[in-house]
Amino acid sequence: MDRLFEFVVNHYILASLFVAFLLAILFLETRRGGAKVSSQALVGMMNKDEAVVVDIRDRKDFGEGHITGAVHIPLSGIKSRASELDKFKDKQIVVVDKMGQHSAMAVKQLNAHGLNNVARLNGGIADWKGANLPLVKK
Repeated sequence: MDRLFEFVVNHYILASLFVAFLLAILFLETRRGGAKVSSQALVGMMNKDEAVVVDIRDRKDFGEGHITGAVHIPLSGIKSRASELDKFKDKQIVVVDKMGQHSAMAVKQLNAHGLNNVARLNGGIADWKGANLPLVKK
């Protein structure tokens, strides 16, 4: 550990560049998946009819409980079925998954399709349940 500090002191420019590149990569990777929306913000948007929820979980998870009015498009079919969301271009599209891990990939695919007003639910359905918000079960 002493050698690390000695290296940083002796090569402060190199160490500074490393930190700057690391921060830039982290910043770009977090922005890449699109904006995040909290559960409470999504409730507000849905009450004002400003948002459409797209649930990308598989059929089994969707059937166990989903957000009211959610459009079910599994992640595997998001590219082929993205045109179904063209009618919602004037609204905020919020992508929801199980825990917020795969929604960034869906946001990227929807952005590539030409939908620009796409965000993801921070924490996914797990966060929604954690906030004691209602789910519709089929």
